[in-house]
Amino acid sequence: MTSVLNLTSTAEASLIADFFQQSEGRWKSERRYYTLPDGETKEVVSLITIRFLERSSAELSHLADLHHIDGTLLSCGAEVLWDSHDSATGKPQSAGSTLFGASGATLYRDRGFATTKPVSAAFHFSHPTTLCLRTEYKGSVFEEELKLVGRSYRTRQTIISRAGEQQMIGQYLEKRL
Repeated sequence: MTSVLNLTSTAEASLIADFFQQSEGRWKSERRYYTLPDGETKEVVSLITIRFLERSSAELSHLADLHHIDGTLLSCGAEVLWDSHDSATGKPQSAGSTLFGASGATLYRDRGFATTKPVSAAFHFSHPTTLCLRTEYKGSVFEEELKLVGRSYRTRQTIISRAGEQQMIGQYLEKRL
């Protein structure tokens, strides 16, 4: 007899693989960040490249090593490269890459939003095309929702909280290039 937990893990593994595969490619991300409570707004444009990673990839093996876990636990993953510029001035904001690897309902990363150290997030799907993440470290909570909208668009929203109070909201519209 198959347990409910195994069915849930299998379903999540299938959904995250589909989500990463459908996200593969190049995207232009238009981002707006709202600092709370004052409402200061910053707009950023990022060019993003997403590559699907198979279970046996060298990148996932490296990610497993960073987290001190058995690499066979990672069912799939993604590599994300980005290059961001301030929308108003064109001034460079940040550039880099990050690795994601999925195991059950945990998404492992080689770095976090505000740290270069490895982090992990709990994830679930509220709908087959909507990935919800919750990451916690250094007293902060990062709640993120990524939604595939057809083949050509993704929306994202990130809420960053500290000590139970929301600090920032990020909203993104990503268009496939």
